[in-house]
Amino acid sequence: MGKVIAIANQKGGVGKTTTAINLAAGLAVLEHKTLIIDADPQANSTSGVGFDPRNIKTSIYECIIDDVDPKNIILNTTTPFLDLLPAHIDLVGAEIEMINLPNREKMMRKVISMIRDNYDFIIIDCSPSLGLITVNSLTAADSVIIPVQCEYFALEGLGKLLNTIKIVQTRLNPALDIEGILLTMYDNRLNLAKQVVDEVKTHFQQMVFRTIINRNTKLSEAPSFGISIMMHDINSTGAINYLNFAREILQKNDLTKLTNAEKEINV
Repeated sequence: MGKVIAIANQKGGVGKTTTAINLAAGLAVLEHKTLIIDADPQANSTSGVGFDPRNIKTSIYECIIDDVDPKNIILNTTTPFLDLLPAHIDLVGAEIEMINLPNREKMMRKVISMIRDNYDFIIIDCSPSLGLITVNSLTAADSVIIPVQCEYFALEGLGKLLNTIKIVQTRLNPALDIEGILLTMYDNRLNLAKQVVDEVKTHFQQMVFRTIINRNTKLSEAPSFGISIMMHDINSTGAINYLNFAREILQKNDLTKLTNAEKEINV
């Protein structure tokens, strides 16, 4: 049975979709069968792995609202071991349509239950909000990764997200775990970035991943080509960061037998 990890932060521009795509790609490169579920109406994960959302006729929306079997609409990406359950703009209306449904917070869990055994990891790219789709994603997940950018206001809104996670744990998904906080967009030339790292580590200590994602031009370029950083430039700082992060996730879940020398690639 695969592990389901939601990537969530209601604050936009923190590297959430970048993390969803490239963590999934990193796990796939390490030969773990991985699925990205695009649960964001902006459909950036869908376009980020090479599919035009305008051409998507059936998506996660139809799975949630119309009980379409997700196995019939999963798309194979150009990366071996990596699949996509796509999104399109119709997902915007899903929250309104779900309001009167019984067990409305558990619709995503029902969808995932049909495909969970087919994957080692399922990565959910949540929308930048704390709406019903995000609550669905957290209810369906085993754990949540919270990307936090190394910039001013980094902790803004984090308390609200952690409170939402606590509510989900209490009322909907007692097994939900916080996988960790991932620091993104780090620029070692800026004292402010270093201060943010220190502040986050002081506040959250063991919750913060060892891996830090650096600002990287290649990482920013990759989505415009519809490919992950692994496919765009495997030797770039961004690819090395996300491969290290994938390895850290595997280590944390006792899914690797790496030696100490193999555990991390130095940038």
